[in-house]
Amino acid sequence: MSNREPLKPFLLAFPGPLRDRLVAAVLSGAKVSTTGLLAEYEAEREELPPVGERSAVIDSAGREIAVVEVTEVRILRLGDVDLQHAIDEGEGDTSVAAWRATHERFWQGEEMREALGDPAFTVDDDTLVVAERFRVVELLDPVAGTQG
Repeated sequence: MSNREPLKPFLLAFPGPLRDRLVAAVLSGAKVSTTGLLAEYEAEREELPPVGERSAVIDSAGREIAVVEVTEVRILRLGDVDLQHAIDEGEGDTSVAAWRATHERFWQGEEMREALGDPAFTVDDDTLVVAERFRVVELLDPVAGTQG
């Protein structure tokens, strides 16, 4: 039994190979930023995380792998995402165009459209995104996060 307060889940992508890669990138220190759609927060009636909030990184099996702390939250146009943010997502992108292409595929995919309740959802330069920076403050189950 843990003596800490239950933490809000920090969910990256949907369960499956992409989430597993992103969790591994968090654990390795390569991923220190993430980007979500403002529309997703609105669809889920979820507040933006405040700086200093701690949450539990969840793997595809639903296990808490690590605790992260939010260090920065910005709302910006998709067209204004900069190279440093894209690199800090730890997915191997070396240009904003490459980063954006993979994110657009994800955001316009069937799972996200279903989550948003909008089967025709599309993104463009003016789509508002939430750019978060975070740091790992505690490893909970690092071995689980490396299994695929």
